Amino acid sequence: MQQQEPTSARRSLVLGIETSCDETAAAVVARDPSGGGQVLSSLVRTQWEKHRPFGGVVPEIAARAHVDCLDILIGEALREAGVGLSDLSAVAATTGPGLIGGLIVGAITGKALALARGLPFIAVHHLEAHALTVGLTEGIAPPYLLLLVSGGHTQLLIVRGVGDYQRLGTTIDDALGEAFDKTAKLLDLGFPGGPAVENAARSGRADRFDLPRPMMGREELHFSFAGLKTAVRRAAEKLAPLSTQDVCDIAASFEAAVATSVADRCARAMDVAAVRLGPDLPLRFVVAGGVAANQKLRGDLERLCVSKGFSFHAPPLALCGDNAAMIAWAGAERLARGLVDPLHASVRPRWPLDNQAAPAIGAGVKA
Repeated sequence: MQQQEPTSARRSLVLGIETSCDETAAAVVARDPSGGGQVLSSLVRTQWEKHRPFGGVVPEIAARAHVDCLDILIGEALREAGVGLSDLSAVAATTGPGLIGGLIVGAITGKALALARGLPFIAVHHLEAHALTVGLTEGIAPPYLLLLVSGGHTQLLIVRGVGDYQRLGTTIDDALGEAFDKTAKLLDLGFPGGPAVENAARSGRADRFDLPRPMMGREELHFSFAGLKTAVRRAAEKLAPLSTQDVCDIAASFEAAVATSVADRCARAMDVAAVRLGPDLPLRFVVAGGVAANQKLRGDLERLCVSKGFSFHAPPLALCGDNAAMIAWAGAERLARGLVDPLHASVRPRWPLDNQAAPAIGAGVKA
C-alpha cells in the first residue's frame, strides 16, 4: 500500500469511541494541519469489578456495561473538551478486532452521531490505534519498528505509514497479556492480571525459579508463552500451598523470563528492520499496548535500544491500555488522508493488521 499524504489544511476535532473489550472510553482529540496532536479529553470507565468474580472478561456482561454508560461518557468527554457535536470534524469508533457485542455498541453509537450531525464516520482498527499512538504523544511519524503487546495480540511489525503494516512475527499460542492474566489467576492474584503480577513481582526474587525463556535464539520472529505458563503452574503445584513469598518469587521469576524472551525477539527484529528500512531512515523502536505499561519490560527494552542504536518510544502509561484518545487520533490521521468509511461499515471481531502476512502455525486469531 502506498502511503497517502495528508490532505487536511485545517485543524480537525475527532470524537473517539472505544468499546472493543472491557473498557468503555470516549475522547476528543485535535489534529493540527502540521500533524501535531492534542488530547482535549480522555475518559475511561473500567468494568473490572463486574468481571472480577469470573476471573476474566465475560462478553455479555461487557456489552451490557457499554450500553449502560457510553452515552453518558461521550457527553462528559465533550464537556471536558469544551466542544459540542457541531464543532466536530468526524466521529471515529473501534470496529475491530474485539468482542463482537462491544464492537456493535460502539460502532452503532458512533454511526448514529455521525448520521445525525452529518459528520464523516471512521471505522478504526484497534491495533492500528495502538500502533499510531506515539504520533499523538511524541509526534513520531512512521516508519518505525513496533512491538505490540496486549491481552489479545503480541506482534512485531514494521509500521511504514497509516494503513501500511508489515508483520515480522506473532505469538504462536498465548498473547503476552493473556499469559499475565493466566499467571495471575493461577497465583490467585486477582484481575486484571498484568498489574497484579507486576505488583507481586516487586517483592519477589526473580532468580529463585529457573523458568524457560521461550523461542530464545530462534531465527523466526515469533513468540510463545504457553510453555512458560505451564512451567509456572508446575512450580506452583510443587510448592502448594503457596506462601505470600512463594507467590511473589514466582511472579518475579515469570516477569523476568518474559522480559528476557521478549527482548531476545526484539533484538532479532531490530536486525531485520535495520536492513529493511535502509541506511537513510532513523532507527526507532516503539512498544505499545496494555503490557507496554510493565516497568520491567519497558526498562529492558529501553536498554536494548541503546545497545542496538535505536531510539525508544512508548506511550504514557495512561495511553498504553485501551482508551479512546488513540481511537480518535487514528481517526484524525485517516481523516487527514481522506480515508473515511460508509455508515454500513461492518464490525470485524477478527481483523489482521497485516492481511498479507503468511499464516503462522498456532497463531490462530492472534495473527
